[in-house]
Amino acid sequence: MANAPIRLLIAASGTGGHLFPAIALAQKLPNYEIEWLGVPNRLETQLVPGQYPLNTIAVEGFQQGFGLSSLRILLKLMGSILEVRRILKQGNFQGLFTTGGYIAGPAVIAARSLGLPVVFHESNALPGKVTRFFGPWCSAVAVGFEVAAKYLPRSKNVCVGTPVRSQFLDAGVDITLDLPIPDGVPLIVVFGGSQGAVAVNQLVRQSAQAWFDAGAYIVHLTGDQDPEVDSLQHPQYISLPFYDNMAALLRRANLAISRSGAGSLTELAVCGTPAILIPYPFAAEDHQSYNAAVFTDVGAALTFKQSELTAEILQKRVLDLLQSPTELAKMGERAKAIASPDSADKLAALVREVVEQ
Repeated sequence: MANAPIRLLIAASGTGGHLFPAIALAQKLPNYEIEWLGVPNRLETQLVPGQYPLNTIAVEGFQQGFGLSSLRILLKLMGSILEVRRILKQGNFQGLFTTGGYIAGPAVIAARSLGLPVVFHESNALPGKVTRFFGPWCSAVAVGFEVAAKYLPRSKNVCVGTPVRSQFLDAGVDITLDLPIPDGVPLIVVFGGSQGAVAVNQLVRQSAQAWFDAGAYIVHLTGDQDPEVDSLQHPQYISLPFYDNMAALLRRANLAISRSGAGSLTELAVCGTPAILIPYPFAAEDHQSYNAAVFTDVGAALTFKQSELTAEILQKRVLDLLQSPTELAKMGERAKAIASPDSADKLAALVREVVEQ
């Protein structure tokens, strides 16, 4: 039994920001036997099966004040804790890794009640409420941004950055895209993270003609929730709900227009892509603004509040940047300087240290 592989349960659910770092970590632990803990009907049900066995539990967060619905959620939470305990015991797991979100609560409680070590990864500059509450319970909290540690004074914090998908780390990646974009033309890439961004999409479409007139092409990743997705047609405009080869796309881009989720920012930094950031205004505790500030403070990006941004302002700032290739290059260099391309290795080393001690 001394040589039996270590079994690790990964609790990561919901969005690409939670899932991609966890998958990147799992790929760095080839000698571990890994299973997944997720929620039915979320993104993990598409990404995880075929790679790792997927266990699902029913859990949700407390969105309102305490009331009858909260009692129902609390009962469901207690049931989820018991279910995770059963999974951990029957699977003979030796540790838990989580990237936060609703699923982290029952997972951390269940693991610690069994005396199992827990590593928690927090990708945002402002840690979420779940991280701040459960961080002290964990063996270690790995943070994506150094500034996050000051919000976690009672946790054992280690700054490792945020892991990215393996495609972003292939130095030989081919930036010849399977998209009809001529060589040498300015390319603007617009994306809103794994869930899209309808408000950003509208601003971009209202601004786009001036960018076309300046010779730019636009690749616009709209997500799948935009009712006006077909409203703009132009030979220099490519609209897609999603695009798989984001590493090649961001390396080819002269400028990105993006939300400021931690996963998106990590990808921009690794690729050295200058950006205009529009934080999602309804993100919990406005955490996307804290993320964006990390990039704005070093001159890697410009940030605009959605409530204050008009199509005219966006149109002009993009044109100013396209006409200043030297400034764009400096922004890209500053973005690359804050990247952590070895983040998955650092996180894997931390997991090994905690789980195998």
